[in-house]
Amino acid sequence: MNAIILTAVWGIVMMFGGVFFKSKATPKYWAIAGLTLIIIANCLELRSGEPFFNVDVKYMLSFNSFNLTFITVALASTLLFFLLSGRDIEKVGANVSEYFALIFFVLCGVCLAATFNTLLILFLGIEIMSIPLYILTGSDKRNLKSNEASLKYFLMGVFSTGIMLMGIAFLYGGNSEGSFFINNINVGDGKMPAMIAIGMVFIMIAMSFKVSAAPFHFWTPDVYDGAPTVFTSFMATIVKVGGFIAFIRLFENSFGKVHGQWQVLIAIIAAATLFIGNLTAVFQQSVKRMLAYSSIAQAGFMLLAIFALNDTAKEGLILYSAAYSLATIGIFAILIKMPDYTIQGFNGLGKQQPVLAVTATVFLLSLTGIPLTAGFQSKLFMLMAALRYGKQYWLVLFAVLCAAVSAYYYFKIIQAMFFKDADQHLGENTSTALGNDITPAFKLLLMITALLIIVLGVFPSLVTDWLHY
Repeated sequence: MNAIILTAVWGIVMMFGGVFFKSKATPKYWAIAGLTLIIIANCLELRSGEPFFNVDVKYMLSFNSFNLTFITVALASTLLFFLLSGRDIEKVGANVSEYFALIFFVLCGVCLAATFNTLLILFLGIEIMSIPLYILTGSDKRNLKSNEASLKYFLMGVFSTGIMLMGIAFLYGGNSEGSFFINNINVGDGKMPAMIAIGMVFIMIAMSFKVSAAPFHFWTPDVYDGAPTVFTSFMATIVKVGGFIAFIRLFENSFGKVHGQWQVLIAIIAAATLFIGNLTAVFQQSVKRMLAYSSIAQAGFMLLAIFALNDTAKEGLILYSAAYSLATIGIFAILIKMPDYTIQGFNGLGKQQPVLAVTATVFLLSLTGIPLTAGFQSKLFMLMAALRYGKQYWLVLFAVLCAAVSAYYYFKIIQAMFFKDADQHLGENTSTALGNDITPAFKLLLMITALLIIVLGVFPSLVTDWLHY
């Protein structure tokens, strides 16, 4: 409850503060200060179970160690995003304070999507999370690609919202309680009634759209590529994992007892997502577009948590949220600084900026799932969760093969940084551009982020143990 109220309030503060802030740098410091306070408030609620605000929500929200831990991970990842990329948000346009306000409103939606106990709050959470993103995607008004991405995202988002509302209507009409509460939709161990089954499929399609799962991923590459890179970083991490937390909460509480009746469908979606995401990423020359396709592939791994739906899956999803967010925010923070977004633009970076090259390597190794990184542990948790369910072993084998494929396109960037020389003229331009924009504080934050990834890779319990308070 603390995070929901405080993110909304701080978003309003940032929105009206734009009238009084004289410097473009001021909103960033206010945003960092506010987010730090919100993280502290959420951690206190996680440890004590008592929020600052005793609001009677009529059981429409549910707070437990699982969703409060996820909210802590999401807020901490956003704080890292502000610290690493706050200066780049200032460069997008003149309305800096409003950009931060919209991000806080998105966080409020993420918190609602993580704690909903009724389909109405789920709908509100998803929409509060999505609508500010339509604006942020088109915030670079001078860029036609940004305008196109915003329009495409809006139209596709509206379409998926209609599907979600249709699914909610079927679930409401099909359950005997005539209730929107997710626990009342639970149909028991028997066969699902037709209306419940249709509603579940509609909801599954809508949620798959939100998390970029195939075959509902088609909007992702163009939107991620067209949006300002700094906001792509936020969309591809905190927003995506927020959708997965809502996904697993809904299906565990509403359809958990008939898991076997819809598990094959999730397995097919997960396999298609892994295959399409990895295959298309292999052929990309733009690193930004490659990361967009790789985010689809990462969604395929996170779908294994929905497939398994056990305690290991929930632990793995929280760890995956942390590992994926840290690595992706880190690699995007470096990409933003590059004057050339192609793979060739990274040629010789190891000689020009060794700190950036080494930290980028850690981020890419984590996304690949190499041992001693958080990405390896999170993928291992997902595979163990799927194996413990005891069925569909082919999906586990397929996920491992797709992870091996991902090593090819991630390692192309590592090869470019350390084993290729930059074109002399291009190298001078790159070195000058990077030298003007890379500060010691930025390098230090990158090293801390890389160290966190390694620490979580060795001690994943630092995150998963919070689920048991």
